Amino acid sequence: MSPSDTTTPVARWPQVLGWLAVAALVITIALVAYTGPAYQAGWIDIRMAIFTLLRWCFYGAVACVVLGLAATIANAWRGSRTMAAAGVITLLVGLGLAVNFISWRNTGQSVPPIHDISTDLQDPPAFVDIVPLRADAPNPPEYAGADTAEQQRAAYPDLEPIRVAAPPAEAFGAALEVVRRMGWDLVAEVPAQGRIEATDTTRYFGFKDDVVIRVRADNGGSIIDIRSKSRVGRSDVGTNARRIRSFRDALTERL
Repeated sequence: MSPSDTTTPVARWPQVLGWLAVAALVITIALVAYTGPAYQAGWIDIRMAIFTLLRWCFYGAVACVVLGLAATIANAWRGSRTMAAAGVITLLVGLGLAVNFISWRNTGQSVPPIHDISTDLQDPPAFVDIVPLRADAPNPPEYAGADTAEQQRAAYPDLEPIRVAAPPAEAFGAALEVVRRMGWDLVAEVPAQGRIEATDTTRYFGFKDDVVIRVRADNGGSIIDIRSKSRVGRSDVGTNARRIRSFRDALTERL
């Protein structure tokens, strides 16, 4: 029997599966790498980015899991060690992406479809210097209203005004320091009014969420309120609440 006779169609299948897994991985990673920057560049709109391309990213991740597992088993049994390793990498990357997408989707379904979060629901801090920056934003700078407040109370009952023993001047300075430490773009600082305004930009999609912080005197100490609002989108998938919690925790640690 010649060496060429040992290469049968059955022996080729493990490598075919390996190459299919690699192709699925490359396509999926390319699509993930394209979607966020493409939205930021204005090449696609938010609906195309989230409801079409991200959905295909998830399908690609699932394909990576299936093909990666098949390629790993087939090549470990009768095939190439290189393709078996490629199958393992494809499986792990696909699994990581799929879990991330599922977690993001579950988070979105577990929080109310709101995008304007404030620690003071009776008298939310108002945007002033940021208003011109939101001129073309679909979500207006005014507070979203009573329905949003009611949904926030049910979903985020821990978000309340921050009370500290420090006097307003010290509390204002600490709040300003936290804003800078968190990497937000400072828009305005008005100590006389106890007002700080800033913009935080999300990494992947580049969504811009605006923040206004209000510091007032409170029985020898200070009461600090923070409001965070997205410029686009009906739901923020809990991002604004997480941002407020991060600010609150950093501030109370600082003071």
